[in-house]
Amino acid sequence: MSNIKIMDEVLANKIAAGEVVEKTMNVVKELVENSIDAKSSEISIKLIDSGVKEIEVSDNGIGMDEEDAKMAFQRHATSKLKNLDDLFYIESLGFRGEALPSIASVSNIKLKTSDGNRGTLVTIDGLKDMKVERCDLQKGTTITVSNLFYNTPVRLKYLKNLYVELAHIVEYINKMALSYPAIKFTLINNEKILLQTDGNGDLLKVIYAIFGIDITKKMIAISGENDDYYINGYISYPEVTKGNRNSITTLVNGRVIKNNELNKCIIDCYHTYIHKDRYPVIILNIDVDPILVDINIHPTKMDIKFSKMDTLKDLLIKVITEKLEHLTLIPEVSVRDSYSVSEVHRQIINKEINPELQEKEEQAYEEVTLDFEVTEKKQEYESVKEEVEQSSKKEEISKEEKVRIKKMIPRGVVLLTYIVAENEDGMYLIDQHAAAERINYEKILKQMNEKPVIVDLLVPIKIELRPDEFILVKERFELLEKYGFTTSEFGFNTIIIRSHPAWIPEDRAEDIIKKIVDIIIEKGSFDFDQFIWRMAATTACRMSVMANTYISKEDQEWILENIRYCDNPFTCPHGRPTIITYTRYELERLFKRQLD
Repeated sequence: MSNIKIMDEVLANKIAAGEVVEKTMNVVKELVENSIDAKSSEISIKLIDSGVKEIEVSDNGIGMDEEDAKMAFQRHATSKLKNLDDLFYIESLGFRGEALPSIASVSNIKLKTSDGNRGTLVTIDGLKDMKVERCDLQKGTTITVSNLFYNTPVRLKYLKNLYVELAHIVEYINKMALSYPAIKFTLINNEKILLQTDGNGDLLKVIYAIFGIDITKKMIAISGENDDYYINGYISYPEVTKGNRNSITTLVNGRVIKNNELNKCIIDCYHTYIHKDRYPVIILNIDVDPILVDINIHPTKMDIKFSKMDTLKDLLIKVITEKLEHLTLIPEVSVRDSYSVSEVHRQIINKEINPELQEKEEQAYEEVTLDFEVTEKKQEYESVKEEVEQSSKKEEISKEEKVRIKKMIPRGVVLLTYIVAENEDGMYLIDQHAAAERINYEKILKQMNEKPVIVDLLVPIKIELRPDEFILVKERFELLEKYGFTTSEFGFNTIIIRSHPAWIPEDRAEDIIKKIVDIIIEKGSFDFDQFIWRMAATTACRMSVMANTYISKEDQEWILENIRYCDNPFTCPHGRPTIITYTRYELERLFKRQLD
């Protein structure tokens, strides 16, 4: 008797569902992508209990007739691929024809659709029974998925808590709204609106709806192209960072993707601008001929392969680096209005004392808040948009300037760490160590790219190592010698340094050289670029004036003058800010000379 048998269709669909539907976000993703492919201009997502109890996705797309509505639940049934050649030129978000049957196999599903001629209602219970009937006419499609995983309790058990599931959905819808600013998205959970965009095609307005005013003000537009790719979008000022890579939204032909190599390239563009454990906010659109990318490498279709990755990376580095090099990146200190804070506190106290006052205010609030919020937010956004546009104009002007910071006059030092300076624009606080470190770092990098000037040591430096460490250092003797170090073996598991490059100060040579050797023998794969950066940054740190150290006025003037001519005067090599400013306007607000 044969042991190999054809799988039951219901069982096969449940197995396929394990690849396509792992959590509630996967259901939302597949349904929303179908709505986008249906040329919708409005998409509404309504959830009950983060989608575990119910997910409803409605759109105003082209809809389906009765035959297509029934066929949509058959495995591998799709309107997006006609033949093999189409697989290599995919322009739609979905194409495999697995999503709807996979979802229907692990839930109760109701499809209501119309192509403008006739309305069709399809009801399915775990793909067991399909009921088809006519319904009222409204062009578009509404799919309701309820009781997800009711017939696969093991999978239901491994769903995360409701907050985690909802967070995944919100993150995905945010990215889709950024991908398609011309589509109006509405996301509701338990009757509470979590996101609403107006679909007018303004990407900056979508950024404002998702990230808020503070981040939107610190975004800058980018664009560029080469023979293979066209990129555009927004990048954040280095002072705006997040604690994880989720703040980087990458889109290829409108598809949200996750590509580690691409993310690393973007993050590397911010090298020394931000701390190594922080990440910028990026919204990047990549337009490319579909034949140059392969999206058919993972069931979720979120990973992607580029056939010309090097040319894409070169374009990204060029566009982002040039933009950062011509921006004024001094963080401005925002001043909170102390009057408004105390007023809010007073109102809270009054409400606690007088419940009747609270009830009256709540009634009045319900009557006026909607119009007020809409008007206020519109005015707020227009102000933000104008500010971002002005930043772009400033950036274009600054390309003609040789220095990136206006001349500053030192007025003293506070806490033996921060130089106080001023010019016609306002007041500045400069971290004396971070600024000196940046100056020395760029000076060292320049010298490292030139023929090394070697300084012989009167007393050679001897460094004893473990056997495994000795092997690693010995392997990289040539690298050290390239930059002006003279090294040799000296007995058992010991190296000796007889000379070093002139950019290492003699009074700190032993400390710096030992630290460089420590960098070489660190565990993990050896990265040449990282080694050069860390060698220069380590040397710059140890030769710069430290915090809590007195410096003369001449030293202050030297730091303020030299920091102006740095390629990146705004952060130290490790990404910490070197300078912040209190603008004249903010100072006048503090002292009530400006009351608006």
